[in-house]
Amino acid sequence: MIVPGWAQNKEHIMLAVFATLTFLIAVWLCTTIVAGMLEQSGHKILAAMNGRSPLASVPVPPVWLRVSQRYPSLQRPMRAQAGLRAAA
Repeated sequence: MIVPGWAQNKEHIMLAVFATLTFLIAVWLCTTIVAGMLEQSGHKILAAMNGRSPLASVPVPPVWLRVSQRYPSLQRPMRAQAGLRAAA
């Protein structure tokens, strides 16, 4: 079957329309997925970009340890550290 020139041109135009529509739908879908990911973990990404760990704990002020008055020591009072508190 021989297709006249205008009919062949019409098929190319329809193909271009469908290709453009498919491309726009794919871009919209990707944008929606990326926006959802950023909504859930955007603060973690920003913290990593600033060089901070999202798992870093909030600084806790030191706790003074009690020293027994029965057996005074010659050392200064020791300040508790987070590692020592976790071991107790």
